[in-house]
Parts: sequence; structure tokens; C-alpha cells
Amino acid sequence: MLKGVTPWVTIVGSREKYGNWGVDCIPDRWAGEGPLGGIITALRGAGDGNNDREWNLIIGCDMPFLTREWLAYLVQQAQASVAEVVAPKSAHGLEPLCACWRASAAEKLQRVFEGGVRKVTEGMKHLSMEVLDENHWKRFDSADRLFWNMNTPADYDEAKRILESERS
Repeated sequence: MLKGVTPWVTIVGSREKYGNWGVDCIPDRWAGEGPLGGIITALRGAGDGNNDREWNLIIGCDMPFLTREWLAYLVQQAQASVAEVVAPKSAHGLEPLCACWRASAAEKLQRVFEGGVRKVTEGMKHLSMEVLDENHWKRFDSADRLFWNMNTPADYDEAKRILESERS
């Protein structure tokens, strides 16, 4: 699905674990330290600090109901923005793992990370941000589950059930 939205798809994770997915993989510089380290890793590029992509669409691996249409819209909004991060805000708050991050934000984020910040939304407070409220994303989410994520095996089973019922 992401290949239809962006010309580059990269997984932040080990090649041994994810290499058979047919996309680039880069190891998380701060494995086990939470998603903020993974975001910084992605923004820094393939581990060498050289990321020539101005914008990076960062997606959590546990959001099964994202749509190509929503993601394309999000990317379009980011490309027109002067912010360092463009993120939707749902009833649950900011959705930083379904957001567009400017590569130039990596240095600021890394400084706050090295200062002990691990919560992504805390790191975002150090960046210029454009927030997309439900006026932006609701039309892509008639079932009210666009940002739903899977945190347990039961969530995974429920997502599978919903997706299978939609296909039949």
C-alpha cells in the first residue's frame, strides 16, 4: 500500500527479521528505546546521517485500517507545509506514528532524545507542527477506525476478522 503513496519504503528494523518484505531495512540505532528512536533513525536515513528526502511518512506497523487515500492526502498536506511535522489529531490525541516528518527535524529530535525524552509527543513539542484535525481525516474514516492500532493478540484477531468480513 505504501508504494502507491511514496516512491521509497523503508522499514526501521533488522534485515534478518524484515528483509524478505522486499523493501529496504535499516537497523534502529536505539533498538528497545521506543518509537522516538526509530523515527530519528528513519529521518537520519540509512544509518549514515544522509537523508535526501525532505519529507518522511512515518507509519506504525500496527495500524491495519490506514488507507492509501488518507496517506496520499497526508503526504500532500505535508508537502505544502512549512512545519517540521504534520500529524493528525484524533479523539485519542496526536497520531505521531501516522505523520509526515521533515528530515531536517532529526537533529532537534536527537538532542531531546539524548536528553532523556522517549515519548514521541514530548519530542514533537520541540518542533514546529501542523495538526490535521478531523476536518481533514474524517472523510477517509467512515467506520471510525483509521487510527486504530493493534496492541494485543486479541486486537490482531479483531482486525483480521474485520478485514476478512469487508472482503466478503
